[in-house]
Amino acid sequence: MSDDASIPPTSPSTSPSTALPVRRLDARSLRGLAHPLRMRILDLLTLDGPDTATGLARRLGENTGTVSWHLRHLADHGFIEEETGRGTKRERWWRAVRVSRHLDTVEFRDDPDTRGALSVYLHEIVQRDFHQVVTYLAEDWEPEWRNAGTLSRWPDLRLTSDQLAALNAELAEVVERHRAAALDTKANADGEGEREEAGERGGAGNAVAGAPGRRPVLVQLQSFPRKERDGGDGGAR
Repeated sequence: MSDDASIPPTSPSTSPSTALPVRRLDARSLRGLAHPLRMRILDLLTLDGPDTATGLARRLGENTGTVSWHLRHLADHGFIEEETGRGTKRERWWRAVRVSRHLDTVEFRDDPDTRGALSVYLHEIVQRDFHQVVTYLAEDWEPEWRNAGTLSRWPDLRLTSDQLAALNAELAEVVERHRAAALDTKANADGEGEREEAGERGGAGNAVAGAPGRRPVLVQLQSFPRKERDGGDGGAR
């Protein structure tokens, strides 16, 4: 499974310029990440960009010292890094390391030393995605954005495990194609902004870099087999 629903950079649809490095979680890194508060901290830094322990503590309703301890723990395991050249010795700025995190759950389900960490990790991912959907539904959005979003479900598929894996790969490739296009657009906009700034400072470069009409978008993908009522495992009827 993939934490951010991205696909490995070896996919044909992923260009080297837009692919994120892949980090496959091992037992040590899984135990280092599998904590509710640490996962919330990492998610905030991933979605909203760099922040300080004070800022994160305020947003999370936690003690600054507690958040600082968890930030150092995340840094020790390579999930976040200090943003150099910003902040002071007393107030550090932290940012998420941009990688695509992948976890093979089969490696850890039968290991008593990691089974607990795996359970926490998966539970927190499900809870995170649930709360993000609930937040979206409770917010006020313009009609065009409300109509563009979707909560979809297809309950009538009957697939083999290979077909399910292929379905997930195809859907991930579609998302990756759109992400690559968005990153290319941003890179072009940033280039225009730099050229504008090199000449005469003005609003044109900033307007291009701002990409009017674009908003951050979350895509969640969940697909899994379902136990049949008669206890069947998906055999033909």
